[in-house]
Amino acid sequence: MMLKDKVEQTGPYEVLRRLRDSGFSAVEVSQIAMTPENVAEMRRAKDELGTDFGALSAGLGGGPNDSLLEDFGKIVKDAKELGSSRLRIGMMPFPAMASHEALLEFCRQAEDVSTRLADEDITLYYHNHHIEFAKRGGSTLLDIIRTEAPTMRLEIDVHWVQRGGKDPVRTLQRYAGLVDLVHLKDYRVGELEPAAFEALQNGDRAAFMQAFTGVVQFGEVGEGNLDWTEIVDESLASGAEYLFIEQDQQYGRDPYDCLKTSRDNLVTLGYENLF
Repeated sequence: MMLKDKVEQTGPYEVLRRLRDSGFSAVEVSQIAMTPENVAEMRRAKDELGTDFGALSAGLGGGPNDSLLEDFGKIVKDAKELGSSRLRIGMMPFPAMASHEALLEFCRQAEDVSTRLADEDITLYYHNHHIEFAKRGGSTLLDIIRTEAPTMRLEIDVHWVQRGGKDPVRTLQRYAGLVDLVHLKDYRVGELEPAAFEALQNGDRAAFMQAFTGVVQFGEVGEGNLDWTEIVDESLASGAEYLFIEQDQQYGRDPYDCLKTSRDNLVTLGYENLF
């Protein structure tokens, strides 16, 4: 996802070649148009570069990825073409955030396609943001999803867990055995920009407070406040098979440089063997 602009500029094969040369052997595909041309380039990378497509992405209508409700056969075909047995839903539909009935309908649809995918030897996963830690009737939305779509497994994003008010390590422990995929990105508290203080001086306290409460950033692994030794060790202990580095925003940096920073920091922590 963080390299989608690069894919549009150079095509998937060149992006995957550069990732391989930078020390990355596995990728997760999201928000990339799964056109026949792009899939063919990805297959070429698999064959020539040894790229491991650890997971592909799909949705249940709307959004940037193919829909499991409308494109089920195509999605399965693409997954088999690329040798991927894992498919993840990146976010619940927006109506499910506002309506409990819509959430239950999402869960029903997800459970249905999960069982259909299992017949194709493909496992379905749900990726969290922070909204899933809101509570309805005493249960978090994530636990409701787990109850109502029990065959769908989890992809835990540790940044969004932290932003949702939960501890990433304890969350990984809570769902141990269900988490094959983990997203690694840091939780960084940024500095207030000069414009925020200018707004305050001009009497616009509301603008200042909006900046004050919005300083949380997506950081390169090791450049923020999360404890990466505990997170990586618990991810592995909980059964994770892929730990994908992701950074939703790069704040003007080249995404390749952001990935290098994250990789270098993980290597410094002793995790070179994971690449």
